[in-house]
Amino acid sequence: MVSEIAFGTKTPITYFLTVYCASPNFLRLKPQSRTTMAHKEFQIAGKKPGLQVWRLEKMDLKPVPSEAYGYFFTGDSYILLYTTKAPSYYIHMWLGSESSADEQGAAAIFATQMDEFLGGGPQQFREVQGYESNRFMGYFKNGVQYKKGGAASGFKHVKTNDVTAKRLLHLKGRRIIRATEVEMSWDSFNNNDCFIIDLGKDIYQWCGSKCNRYERLKSTTVAIGIRDNERSGRSDLHMVDEGDESDEIIEVLGPKPDIPDGSKDDEADRASKRTATLYMVISDATGSMKATLVSEASPFKQADLLLTECYLLDNQADKKLFVWKGPSANAAERNAAMNAAQQYIKQKNYPMHTQIQILPGGGESTLFKQFFCDWKAKYDTTGPGEAYTIGSIAVVEQIPFDATALHNNQAMAAQHNMVDDGSGEVKIWRVEEGEKVAVEQSSYGQFFGGDCYLILYSYSLGGRRQHIIYIWQGLKCSQGELTASAFLTVTLDDEMGGTPVQVRVTQGQEPAHLVSLFKEKPMMLFLGGTSRKGGQSQPGSTRLFHIRRSTTGATRAVEVEPSAAFLNTNDVFVLKSEGSAFMWRGLGSTEEEEAAAKYVADYLGGSLKEVKEGGEPAAFWSALGGKKEYQTSKSLQNMVKPPRLFGCSNKTGRLIAEEVPGELTQMDLAPDDIMLLDTWDQIFLWIGKDANDVEKKGAPKIATDYVSSDPSGRGPIPVTTIKQGSEPPTFTGWFQAWDPKMGDNVMANFT
Repeated sequence: MVSEIAFGTKTPITYFLTVYCASPNFLRLKPQSRTTMAHKEFQIAGKKPGLQVWRLEKMDLKPVPSEAYGYFFTGDSYILLYTTKAPSYYIHMWLGSESSADEQGAAAIFATQMDEFLGGGPQQFREVQGYESNRFMGYFKNGVQYKKGGAASGFKHVKTNDVTAKRLLHLKGRRIIRATEVEMSWDSFNNNDCFIIDLGKDIYQWCGSKCNRYERLKSTTVAIGIRDNERSGRSDLHMVDEGDESDEIIEVLGPKPDIPDGSKDDEADRASKRTATLYMVISDATGSMKATLVSEASPFKQADLLLTECYLLDNQADKKLFVWKGPSANAAERNAAMNAAQQYIKQKNYPMHTQIQILPGGGESTLFKQFFCDWKAKYDTTGPGEAYTIGSIAVVEQIPFDATALHNNQAMAAQHNMVDDGSGEVKIWRVEEGEKVAVEQSSYGQFFGGDCYLILYSYSLGGRRQHIIYIWQGLKCSQGELTASAFLTVTLDDEMGGTPVQVRVTQGQEPAHLVSLFKEKPMMLFLGGTSRKGGQSQPGSTRLFHIRRSTTGATRAVEVEPSAAFLNTNDVFVLKSEGSAFMWRGLGSTEEEEAAAKYVADYLGGSLKEVKEGGEPAAFWSALGGKKEYQTSKSLQNMVKPPRLFGCSNKTGRLIAEEVPGELTQMDLAPDDIMLLDTWDQIFLWIGKDANDVEKKGAPKIATDYVSSDPSGRGPIPVTTIKQGSEPPTFTGWFQAWDPKMGDNVMANFT
């Protein structure tokens, strides 16, 4: 191992920086005490929580419309900014496989300048097409699409109702879906994957003979997205199995040859290694950089990091580089961090898709910190009344831990894009006998499992009136109502000029923006029944509502079976029975959840008695049919490390595990896999009904290796194995409003 590596930081893009900073798109600002050139787009960057995306066009930043988020042209480079409520910031530089070196260099400059404009506190990520981080993919729960071309070829991010489109998309991945535009030819097909044959008016989802039902389900979300977001519901969807191709497909693709097997997907096949190397990055008088070895192998000590220096942590086992910027390091070294890391990759002959993360002192990711055996966060105590501090960087939100192999991905933001704060105009109709019937405004926010609803949301953006149509479908609604809701949606879309975005929502899967439409009221979801006049079924004598506030601040109140097993220490519940009503407050509940509970109690009627967890009267347990085991994990109380979910599968020919991006949903549990749920103080192995013997036999070893490879040295923790259909509350409590029949309800549509 050499003790010093020299690499220059001067690049051809220096000329671009000189010329472009003189253009009118840059404004001279004075954040704090220094004068900095800032692009005009920076004025709107990070002003509110959520995702913002820009594309490089003629060496300039151009905003991408929100309806085009998740679509990337392979010939372009992009800048993405994700802002949390804290706020903390995550800047991603995305590089298309066919983007030019000049554009990639310009993207690096914009990322650096945006970082400086936001105070030097953001985490920066370098994302290469096809090798994106899990944090990046978590912004797009339904996957990303790679489109041919780019800005230089005249391709634009626009939403159209173009029914003359003709393209073929290759869908790859089970947890993280990547849709890549390929040549419209049978040569592009294989029988392991799903493909979308997009002919404009008709969209065919072609499923290879060796893909399974779960892969079909995940791929369907892409097809639905094209229909709803690009065609405003005007296209027809068709499911096609290999061997059952229609005349329309044969006419476009020609006679069908034998379809070969696909290549094995090693997307998540990472080595389980703990080694990393730490260098100090130093600039000399000429402006060139050199990396001096600090420690040859992890774990490191936090004292190795001087606040006046920058450091490079090489975790090549997972194809990751980290650059840590000391809060007191000189400006030249801090601003050159990304370029220094890219030069290091070239010097070491590492793959160009090696991921790079730039971390400010005080804003370290959990993966970075766990390469250190003695890491203390800014406000961790080292003794009575003594707090450890590092610089003056603002506190950022905690994120889940990472370790090599399974630990190689950061926690995902996992929130759906919020177009606004939900303060626009809302209209709601119930689907009834093939027609839409207006719902009284006093009932807005109340949704019954036996109904379908259309929700029209209108808001202003950039001086233009925008619309979203949510189609909410109850789990117990009739097939006729489902069919009518699709027809009525197209009719309403036509009435609005074909401009609305359409979002189909199954009960229990409501996106954050829909929940936010009801302001201070919680969104109430009833198990069954209907709100139509004269059709309401008699509710049970005992009812239990689970109330939880999401990370976006919106609150849902979901009716669940009246059993103590559904209680959760982190939330609030309202129990209504004959002659009594209780508001049960879990130890980890919030004031917002309590306020929502009072609204639910007012709706149900009766005098409400508040009960704290641990102080329940006998009448409370009696109403629930007796005291039972429920979710009481201490990790849920003021939880620092959110749970993480992994799928263990040998569908590629070898047993691998990959993280499921985004917030936990019950829909992520694949019946043909083994799922690993890490709640920090214990591990669950969930065995799907259709998991094979190889997966069942190998999953326990994955769980053992997962814990032992964790650089933080967690030590032995319990591993609980459970089977689909027999989940205990200690498992189901991590998923809001667990539905024992959800898997059957969803998969029944694809039989």
